[in-house]
Amino acid sequence: MEYLIQAGQLLLGISILVVLHEFGHYIAARAFKTKVESFYLFFNPWFSIWKKKIGDTEYGIGWLPLGGYVKIAGMIDESMDKEQLAKDPEPWEFRSKPTWQRLIIMLGGVIVNVIVAFVIYAMVLFTWGEKYIPANNATYGIYCDSLMVDLGFNHNDRIVALDGKPIDDDVTYGEIRIQLLLDGIKEVTVNRNSQKVNIAIPEDFPQTVLRVGAKELFTEEIPFVIDSLLPDNPAEKAGFMVGDKIVAINDIRVSGLVHSTQLLKGKTSEKVSFTVLRNNEEKLIDVTTTAAGMIGVDRKIPTELLIVKVKEYGFFESIPAGFYKTGNVIKRYTDQFKLIFSKEGVTQLGGFGTIAKIYGAEWIWQRFWEMTAMISVMLAVMNLLPIPALDGGHVMFLTYEMITRRKPHEKLMEYAQIGGMLLLLGFMLYANGMDVFRAVTG
Repeated sequence: MEYLIQAGQLLLGISILVVLHEFGHYIAARAFKTKVESFYLFFNPWFSIWKKKIGDTEYGIGWLPLGGYVKIAGMIDESMDKEQLAKDPEPWEFRSKPTWQRLIIMLGGVIVNVIVAFVIYAMVLFTWGEKYIPANNATYGIYCDSLMVDLGFNHNDRIVALDGKPIDDDVTYGEIRIQLLLDGIKEVTVNRNSQKVNIAIPEDFPQTVLRVGAKELFTEEIPFVIDSLLPDNPAEKAGFMVGDKIVAINDIRVSGLVHSTQLLKGKTSEKVSFTVLRNNEEKLIDVTTTAAGMIGVDRKIPTELLIVKVKEYGFFESIPAGFYKTGNVIKRYTDQFKLIFSKEGVTQLGGFGTIAKIYGAEWIWQRFWEMTAMISVMLAVMNLLPIPALDGGHVMFLTYEMITRRKPHEKLMEYAQIGGMLLLLGFMLYANGMDVFRAVTG
């Protein structure tokens, strides 16, 4: 069921963004009295699911859900309509319009994508506000993956400064992870047993993260204190009590709940030795896990970690906040290009399966709209890349024309369009192939 939910969210989100992106081209073309011959959601080789001609434009839905398009008369695009281009230019054709008008038509989709992201972010903030747990609230420190341990971090360290600058009160661990990957942080200061310890971050840290496939790096840790026992389950039968604090599993000292969860992964119908702290005295309890790898306890969340900050926005407050958030997401996404186009980065590329996963296995409207806004930013940035067949490729040639006051030869444009389409097809096959490879190999 979770795959259907992910697929449904992906289909709805992409459909909204594709229609609005193409509408950006459409509305700009119509504003300059340029004929739009087709407006399609999804591609329609050989046949369409639905189509209807209204005025000069055929509107339709294709069967191949890989995007969408508008066919603008007199433009060299993916349709490769050479017959039309062989005729003398008509005043309502794209090629007859001044360069600045053609540039606006080509930028229309990207502009709309940015506007859509801004509107969504603003309305999400207005409707739900912002909820977050500041890193400074993680009073039990962090649980580190093996990469961070190798760098010198310890479980239960508390991050207090980056490059000597103290962590702001509103910064989350998610934001700290992004800064470590994208901002060239050279040193992290942690509070370890009331002592400040400086840890050097190597220059190739982002590439190492991609190479080893590290996911979380670190996350907030909390003590594993038992809050309740499920009746007729292994923990109750073995003698666990409410209030017991788990401090070791199979003689391995644990930092807290996250560490314990990692140690218990894959232990199904298996005898496990727990050390618990009860009334300041450690006790050893042996438990055989269920076939699902459970022992039947619920944990207690310390009250200080329940302090989730909530920032609410009025309608007019949400507008500048949405603008700022859109700008920040654009900056962060463009910053990632230095990683994406590294040899480590290309191994982490993904296609529709990867995009579907970011929506999550539950249909939560706030998350749906936030992820759709983020993908809208991704589409805007990707479409601006100077690759023929993308909007950015057309913008590149139009910029050349504006500077030199000469149009590129139509044959050059045709070959560039074909080359760009082959490049994009190869990229799409590689990205989706990586999804299949990961699914097969785990």
